[in-house]
Amino acid sequence: MRDPGLDQAIRAAGGVSELARRIGISQPSVSNWDRVPAERVIAVEQATNVSRAVLRPDLYSESPRRSEIDDIDLARAQEYRLLAALLVRAPDAAFLKRLSALRGDASALGVAHVALAEAAEAARVEKVEREFFNLFIGVGRGELMPYGSYYLTGFLHERPLARLRDDLQALGIERNEGNAEPEDHAALLCEIMAGIADGTFPAPAGSDRRIFENHLAPWIGRFFADLERAEEADFYRKVGTLGRVFMEIESEAFALPS
Repeated sequence: MRDPGLDQAIRAAGGVSELARRIGISQPSVSNWDRVPAERVIAVEQATNVSRAVLRPDLYSESPRRSEIDDIDLARAQEYRLLAALLVRAPDAAFLKRLSALRGDASALGVAHVALAEAAEAARVEKVEREFFNLFIGVGRGELMPYGSYYLTGFLHERPLARLRDDLQALGIERNEGNAEPEDHAALLCEIMAGIADGTFPAPAGSDRRIFENHLAPWIGRFFADLERAEEADFYRKVGTLGRVFMEIESEAFALPS
């Protein structure tokens, strides 16, 4: 008998086959699940927007801090999760459709939302998938390397990653065993910031500032600026603009006196 969280994810995706396609595994594998495996929770959450606390309440619970989180931090978490979802894999047709519904005001961030919505409306899934591959994967390597260690040292798995792991361990944030990417990947850092901002990861006050200033601010603005200018970027040029503008807002906010 299927777990209720798995049932909800299947319904949200539109069926077993579609859920399997979205997370990049075979349909029989998903059919054999009684519940979402621990190593697949984050991928299923990102593919369906069903909370990890619903998918696996035995592993994740809604933090008691959630009711204390203000609207600004919830909005920040949504922005970080949007960037994380766009950087972890190419958006499928359903995600592009949701992106095309984004609205914005006259602020720099609002304008970036509108531009991304327009790009999503005009995008074709196959072209965006190819663009993602060329930008971040490539044959040998992609045009861009979305890792803190690479931007700060020119190499992967260097001291910046070790320092990040030390800080995450101190906060009790553990790497998902099913994720092959190091924690200094831009998508994972955005997911970590989202979890701290909205209370998914219980952490002392000021933890988001410390993680941002130590592990994102030194490089991630340059990464998003590079994405804006990348030769292979079309749809992802708008993602670069959104990321750059949002990180500038975060930097300015954290620079204010506490």
